[in-house]
Amino acid sequence: MKLGPRATLVVVADETALARAVADRFIANAKSALAAHDRFDVALAGGSTPKAAYALLAAEYRDAIRWEGVRFFFGDERCVPPADDQSNFKMASETLLRPVGVAAERVFRMRGEDEPLQAARAYAEVLRRELPAEEGRPVFDFIMLGMGPDGHTASLFPGEDPLTDDAALVRAPFVAKFDTYRITLTPRVLNAARLVEVATAGAPKADALAAVLEGPRDPRTYPSQILEPSPGRLTWLVDEAAAAKLSGQPP
Repeated sequence: MKLGPRATLVVVADETALARAVADRFIANAKSALAAHDRFDVALAGGSTPKAAYALLAAEYRDAIRWEGVRFFFGDERCVPPADDQSNFKMASETLLRPVGVAAERVFRMRGEDEPLQAARAYAEVLRRELPAEEGRPVFDFIMLGMGPDGHTASLFPGEDPLTDDAALVRAPFVAKFDTYRITLTPRVLNAARLVEVATAGAPKADALAAVLEGPRDPRTYPSQILEPSPGRLTWLVDEAAAAKLSGQPP
């Protein structure tokens, strides 16, 4: 396995265990950040595993941390209004933000209803204004990501160099396979975080995960390979089905 020096792989049994592991690590990292600097800046992800983890956080973990110290951002967004069922913001709001009573001023959503390039530029300004910076890069305490069966992460999809317009911090790529624009953080932001976590589950992810972690470096084909946080750390949190084709895993 060719994990980088700042990367860790954690394999759990199944999607249920994965959602709980994501929730556990969210709480652990929140406690650490709140103790260190009285604030926890997190970029949320969309998808089924985060949704299940958010539901756990809003129920079983509701009293585990001081939610008023947490500020919520987003790693990517679809170009839809916030009430649309495809909106990452809507999913997070319904499953986590509203149930734990997060104040509106502590939620920084990407404006998917605006013209995409304008929305990307506006969100980059939000990051510059709200987050601490190191070497000109906004720094999150924790960025939550997923990985698709094609190896994409956030809204960095195969077929284009994921470093395109990297200095912009946020960009609005056109995703041909969906015939639509997306809004996404660029690697410059993703790799500046103190901790980046990629949670992915299921047999359809197995080929991509093996290619990303053990294949030749080709971020244009497998954009998830661009994740190399420094000086932060990267954690791959996957279930057994997704890990099935990695070397060293049981048959």
